[in-house]
Amino acid sequence: MIRARALRKTFGDFEAVRGIDLDVRKGEAFGFLGPNGAGKSSTMRMIAAVSPVSDGELRILGMDPTADGPAIRGRIGVCPQEDNLDQELNVFENLYIYGRYFGLPKAVVKERVGELLEFAKLTEKAKSRVEELSGGMKRRLTIARSLINKPDLLLLDEPTTGLDPQARHLLWDQLFRLKQSGVTLVLSTHYMDEAEQLCDRLVVMDKGVIVAEGAPLDLIRKHSTREVAELRFGVGENEAHADRVADLGERVEVLPDRLLVYTEDGEKVVASTHDRGLQPLATLVRRSTLEDVFLRLTGRTLVD
Repeated sequence: MIRARALRKTFGDFEAVRGIDLDVRKGEAFGFLGPNGAGKSSTMRMIAAVSPVSDGELRILGMDPTADGPAIRGRIGVCPQEDNLDQELNVFENLYIYGRYFGLPKAVVKERVGELLEFAKLTEKAKSRVEELSGGMKRRLTIARSLINKPDLLLLDEPTTGLDPQARHLLWDQLFRLKQSGVTLVLSTHYMDEAEQLCDRLVVMDKGVIVAEGAPLDLIRKHSTREVAELRFGVGENEAHADRVADLGERVEVLPDRLLVYTEDGEKVVASTHDRGLQPLATLVRRSTLEDVFLRLTGRTLVD
């Protein structure tokens, strides 16, 4: 569905995407994971055929976006990071008029709008103005609109940013159902749990390059330990205690508010910490996540 080789995007002297290679297969959910400024959105815009490639090779659905931009845009759906719904129209009209942009017959668009309203759980809001909708409803409407042309490929840029947990999980369920129906999903996110829940494969991007690629669980197994023991000492005391627990795990990361001890047995680390006379203000044992992978690869947390 997508093939990129040595793909680059520059803005003047700034190189946002610095020669990346990637392949996206039909029917999978593929993710771009990374902090703001990593190059995710720049890559997504090139894939959407709305931002020209600065250098390298890019093929979308087997086509060249430079020569076949309109044809590509007719077969993909795009859910932008910011909702750009028409505030002057109601929910039904936002879908209907957008569908007419694709040249679909009126009867086909009307039927498709009904299906999408049901999919997005917005049937009862069909005549409501956009400004009357909650944030979650607006996001569902934006995704529904991106599906009006029955796309082969759906691009989602930070699809759940700003939503509460309930709204996020509802969207995850809808995206999972889309994937099951055969739609290829490509999403960018800086939420680790979102990437783990939705993505079959992903790339971790940082400063315009790909620093890791693979299935979420494979990346965690390769770059982290089974568990992490979090030890919270007083403000300014975490770094001072790092050397005293360094031998309890495979490695230790010092964060401003806590120490992370990477280990196969987190409870043993906590017990050993207390045996040494150390008294953390709080402790937590958890499994490793993609955030730990990113921390290992780049030396900083995902959200910065």
